[in-house]
Amino acid sequence: MRPCVYIMASRRHGTLYVGVTSDLSRRVWEHKNDLIDGFTKRYSVHTLVYAEHHATMADAIFREKCIKKWLRAWKIELIEQVNPDWADLSAEII
Repeated sequence: MRPCVYIMASRRHGTLYVGVTSDLSRRVWEHKNDLIDGFTKRYSVHTLVYAEHHATMADAIFREKCIKKWLRAWKIELIEQVNPDWADLSAEII
């Protein structure tokens, strides 16, 4: 288990959710199966489109807070740098 910042999307250029976790596969599975009430369940945000791992949870939390403050256009650019097709990356980690 490695600390990770991730971005989920409802669809290409749709609703975005930025999160942090120490267990990405578990957390993505929870989002996909609507196991946790909240934003991702309410807005059907189920596609993992971006993930970056960090050495410590403190580093991951700091990065998450930074990304959350970004303009939407910057978040989209970040996603498209590594995932231009907005493919669901969850198959690679679950």
